[in-house]
Amino acid sequence: MYKSIIRPLLFVLNAEQAHHFTFKTLKWVFKIPGIGSVVHSFFGSLNGHEKEVMGLSFKNPIGLAAGFDKDAKLFNELSAFGFGFIEIGTLTPQPQAGNPKPRLFRLVEDESVINRMGFNNGGLDEAVLRLAKKKTDIIIGGNIGKNKVTPNEDATSDYLKGVQALHKVVDYFVVNVSSPNTPNLRELQEKEPLMALLSEVKALKDKLGSKPLMLKIAPDLTEGQLDDIVDIINTLKLDGIVATNTTISRSGLKTAPQKVVAMGAGGLSGKILRSRSTEVVRYLREKLDDDIAIIAVGGVFTGEDAREKMNAGADLVQVWSGFLYEGPAMVRRMLRNL
Repeated sequence: MYKSIIRPLLFVLNAEQAHHFTFKTLKWVFKIPGIGSVVHSFFGSLNGHEKEVMGLSFKNPIGLAAGFDKDAKLFNELSAFGFGFIEIGTLTPQPQAGNPKPRLFRLVEDESVINRMGFNNGGLDEAVLRLAKKKTDIIIGGNIGKNKVTPNEDATSDYLKGVQALHKVVDYFVVNVSSPNTPNLRELQEKEPLMALLSEVKALKDKLGSKPLMLKIAPDLTEGQLDDIVDIINTLKLDGIVATNTTISRSGLKTAPQKVVAMGAGGLSGKILRSRSTEVVRYLREKLDDDIAIIAVGGVFTGEDAREKMNAGADLVQVWSGFLYEGPAMVRRMLRNL
């Protein structure tokens, strides 16, 4: 029903309009008494897929990646669709509008998405208030970034503010230095600035209390850059890594080149990213210490895709573009396959 009726109707709207329409609709529908239980009975998680990772007990290994519920406005409702965990954000200390619209595009032939949202969010304070009213026991990750106006030399301060604000309302942290949509952000993935940033963030996190700290990286890194990141993570004893963010590459697309060019800059996600994401996961698993967790994200649409990531060394997987294309029954289908 989703692919034959609902998705075609949503795809009449541009991608960002469809996203906001879906949020508003779900918010309204879930106000109907008992609807949460009905949705959970159709789409909720299946038993027998529990997993212990980073000292946290996940109901299943399939999570919703950051960028879908940026402002922590819908995590209670989304938990009814079977996810084992939900990552909110990316959140910045101060609210920011993000990049000019249009900034979100579907590549239907490739079942992929280009976005240049630019960390649009309402800021940490509003999200913390919503997270404090959590009505579900689902595990929540907090994805943190820096404001666009914050220069890289002051970026650490923004990430520290994220940890300070969120430490009581999330279960783990993800430091995002890999979005291609904030100018110069990816420069923070270089060894020296990344070591300095993560050292301070980890020190604050340890002072506030033991909650897992992860790093999210780009798929476009060279082997040398990946080796540097492995060295940092092993040295600092971070709890895990999220691999990978969106790519700036446009190779291998079926969509007509002129259409892709017209969409402009931004990070590409979806099925097109599946192979590269798996390559990065496999490379990291061979080099990281055994107790460091990997969350794999990129091109996960089916149970087979999730199994591919896990066979490559991932402990958990996340979906984003796949949820747009596959619909609300996605997680349950994946769990049945697994």
